[in-house]
Amino acid sequence: MEHIIQNIKRKLNIIGNDYVLHRALKKSIQVAPTDISVLVLGESGVGKEFIPKIIHQFSYRKHSPYISINCGAIPEGTIDSELFGHEKGSFTGANKMRKGYFEEANGGTIFLDEVGELPISTQIRLLRILDSGEFIKVGSSKIQKTNIRIIAATNLNMQNSIQNGKFREDLYYRLNTVEITIPALRFRKNDIRLLIKKFAHDFSERYNMPFIQFTEESIQYLEEYPWPGNIRQLKNVIEQISVVEIKRKIFLDKLKEYLPNNIPSITHSPQSHYENIFSNFSNNEKDFLYQLLFDIKSNLNNLKKLIFQWIKKDDIFLKKNKHLIETIFGNIFHSSISEKKYDSIYQLINSSSSSSLSKNNITVKNNELNSFSLQHKEVEFIQKALIKHRGKRKQAAKDLGISERTLYRKIKQYGL
Repeated sequence: MEHIIQNIKRKLNIIGNDYVLHRALKKSIQVAPTDISVLVLGESGVGKEFIPKIIHQFSYRKHSPYISINCGAIPEGTIDSELFGHEKGSFTGANKMRKGYFEEANGGTIFLDEVGELPISTQIRLLRILDSGEFIKVGSSKIQKTNIRIIAATNLNMQNSIQNGKFREDLYYRLNTVEITIPALRFRKNDIRLLIKKFAHDFSERYNMPFIQFTEESIQYLEEYPWPGNIRQLKNVIEQISVVEIKRKIFLDKLKEYLPNNIPSITHSPQSHYENIFSNFSNNEKDFLYQLLFDIKSNLNNLKKLIFQWIKKDDIFLKKNKHLIETIFGNIFHSSISEKKYDSIYQLINSSSSSSLSKNNITVKNNELNSFSLQHKEVEFIQKALIKHRGKRKQAAKDLGISERTLYRKIKQYGL
C-alpha cells in the first residue's frame, strides 16, 4: 500500500508525508473499487480535488468520463440545466436541446466541489439520482437513467447548514457514506519545508529566474504561521516573492511583508485535535491510536440513527436501558437520570456526524434492541406531536426536532 501511495503522490504531484494525509490517500484507494458515495471534507485550499481523481483512477470506471464541477461557481438559475440538461424552448435562450453533466458522464464519475452551495431544488434532483439513478431534464417530462458515481466535497460545516435549512439532511447522509478528511496545512508543519522547496523550484523554472532561498528563521516563521488559506495561500506567497524580490535570499523582515497581520480565527477540527495530541508518538503508535479513535467514532455514528428517537422522547426506554446507554456514552450518566443529562446526551448525539448502520462496526445484544420498532416509535412520536399542537405541522416539526418538509414527507409516508 505504501508503494502505491508514493506512486500516486508522484503522479499527482502531492507533496508531504503527514500521517493524516497518508491515511486519506489510503482510504481513497480502499473505497475506489466500490460505487459507494464519498464526501471529502477540509478547509478551502487543502487540496480536496486530488481525492476524487484517485478514486476514479483506481475504480472500474477509470476508462469512462470524469467530470469535476464547482457548484459554487454556477449561477442558481442555470445550475439545473448544467447538471441535468434541458429541452429546446424550456426557457428563454434555450435554442436547442442540451445534455447535462450527469448524462455526459454516464458510466463515469462526477466530482461535485462545494456541494454545500447547491440550492435546495437542485438537492432534491441530486437525491433522486443517488437513490435511483433517475433524472429529468429541465422542460421535459421524460425520466432518464444514468449510471454515475458521485464524489462530493465541501469546506462548510454541514451540520450547521442542515440546522439552518440550507442543506437537506437526507442528502447529506446519502453523500456521506464514506467521509475522507484532508488536514489543514497548519497541522502539517513538517510538510511546510518540503512545500516551500517545491514551489520555489517550480516558480524558478516557470519564470526563468534564480531559485529563492529562505533563512532558517524565515522557514521557522512559515512553519508556525496558521495559514488560513492553506496550501493555496503558501503557494501564492512563494510565487509573489519569486517574481517581485530582486534579492534571492529572503530574511524574516522581508517575508513578513507578504503575510497578513490580521489572521482570521480558525475553528480546530476534532481530527486536527488528535494530530496535536499524537504529535510525539511513533507512526506505529499513531496508527493504532487513530484506528481506535475512528472505530469509536464509527460506532457512535452508527448508533445515532438507531437510538436517537428513542432516547429523545421515550423515558421508559431510557430508564430501562440505562446500563446500555452508559456503556455507549461513557460517563455522561453517573447517578439518576436528570433533565441536564438528557440535554448532554442530545447535544452529543446531534454534534456527531452520522453514517448508515453497519453490522460489521458494532454489535448490540438482540434481546435489548429487537423489541423496539423504530418505525413504530417514529409514528407514535409524530402522532403525539400533531395531537399536542392540534395538527399544526410547523409547531409539531419544531417539537420533533425536524424540518416541516421532513414532517410532511413522514405524514405522507405513514399515511397519517
